[in-house]
Amino acid sequence: MLFSRGFSRIGRNSFSGLCRCLLLRRMDAHQLFVSSIYSQSLSESTQKILGCRDFFSWGLPPVFHGYRHQIHHQSSSIVEEPLDPFSLVSDELSLIADRLRDMVVAEVPKLASAAEYFFKIGVEGKRFRPTVLLLMSTALNVTVPEPPTQLREALSMELRARQQCIAEVTEMIHVASLLHDDVLDDADTRRGVGSLNCVMGNKLAVLAGDFLLSRACVALASLRNTEVVSLLSTVVEHLVTGETMQMTTTSDQRCSMEYYIQKTYFKTASLISNSCKAIAILAGHTAEVAMLAFEYGKNLGLAFQLIDDVLDFMGTSASLGKGSLSDIRHGIITAPILFAMEEFPQLRAVVEQGFDNPANVELALDYLGRSHGIHRTRELATKHANLAASAIESLPESEDEDVRRSRRALLDLTHIVITRTK
Repeated sequence: MLFSRGFSRIGRNSFSGLCRCLLLRRMDAHQLFVSSIYSQSLSESTQKILGCRDFFSWGLPPVFHGYRHQIHHQSSSIVEEPLDPFSLVSDELSLIADRLRDMVVAEVPKLASAAEYFFKIGVEGKRFRPTVLLLMSTALNVTVPEPPTQLREALSMELRARQQCIAEVTEMIHVASLLHDDVLDDADTRRGVGSLNCVMGNKLAVLAGDFLLSRACVALASLRNTEVVSLLSTVVEHLVTGETMQMTTTSDQRCSMEYYIQKTYFKTASLISNSCKAIAILAGHTAEVAMLAFEYGKNLGLAFQLIDDVLDFMGTSASLGKGSLSDIRHGIITAPILFAMEEFPQLRAVVEQGFDNPANVELALDYLGRSHGIHRTRELATKHANLAASAIESLPESEDEDVRRSRRALLDLTHIVITRTK
C-alpha cells in the first residue's frame, strides 16, 4: 500500500482529540472498519517460606539493580523524564474501554450482563495489553514527506483506528480466556471480585467467553488483512494448546523447565507477541521490524508470567486478585518449584505424589524456602525483560518526539513488569 510504511507525527494532545472524534463518530462496534478496511494477610505457609532463608533477599535480584541505568544509558537519545506508560495513552484507553462495553451488548440480557462482567468500570483492570499495543503503534510510526499534510493525517487516523481495533480484539480474547480458565480451575475470585462462574454459573461463564471470542472475530475480520487474521487466530489455538498442555502433562513434562516455558508462551505470551506483530504489519513495516515487535511482546509476556509465578507464593489474595498458592494447590508446577527441584532432587518425589495432601504442599514450600527458586525465577524474568528492551533498542532510529517517548515508555514497562507487587 502506498504511504503505508510511514505517517506523519501528530502531537499527542491534537492526536488524542482526533482519536476521540474518530471513535465517537463510530455508530456501532463494526461500522468504521466494514467499509474501509487478595483482602487477607499472608498465609502461614507463605510466611514460613519468607522466614526460611533470612540471608537471602526476596526482593529484586542483584542482576537487576543496574537494569534501568543500562536501558536508559543505551537510550541516551531518548529524552530522560519521568514517564507513566499508562498515562501516555489514557485518553485512548478510556475510549477503548467504552468501545469494549458497547461491543459486548447482546440481545439476551443475561448474556450481555455476563459478557460485560469484567469490562465494567472498577473491575476492568489496568488494561495492560491495550497499553502495550497503543504504545507500540506510536513507537513504530515512521515519517515520510511525500503525501500532502491533509492526506498524511487522514491516513494516520485510519491506521490508528485499525490498530485500536487490534487492542480491542486482544482484550476481548484475553478476557474470554480468563472466563474459560476460571471455569477449568473452579476459581472463586478474579481481579478482587467474585469470578463469573462463581456468580452466574459455569455454563453462562463458558457461553460469555464464547460470545467474546465471536465478537473479537467479527472485529478482526473487518480489518480485511489475512495475515493479521491468521496471527490472532493462531493465538486462540495457542491458548487452547497451552491449557491442554497444563491439564495433560506427564510426570517428566511437569518437571521440565523447557515444557513449562513452552506452555507459558502459549498461555500468556502468544497473545501479546502476535498482537504486537499485527500492529507492525498494519503499519506496513518490514518483516524484520515486525519480528522485533513480536520479540518485545513475547519476552515481556514471559517476564510477566514469571513474576506472576513468584507473586503466587508471596502475595496476598487481595493484591493478586486470586488466592495465594493457588497454582501449587491446583497441582500446577511453576518456575520457582522447578528451580527448587534442581537444588533438591528429592522434591520431585513430592511433586509426583501430587498436592491433594496438604502435608505435601507444606513440604514443597519448605524445600522452596530453602532453595534459590524465587531468586532464580526473578533472574529469568529479568533476562526476558532485557531481551524485550533490546528489541525496542533495535528498532530503526527516529527523531520523532512522540515515537521516542513511546519507545521509552515501552522500555519502562519492562521495568514495571518485573518490579510489580501485584
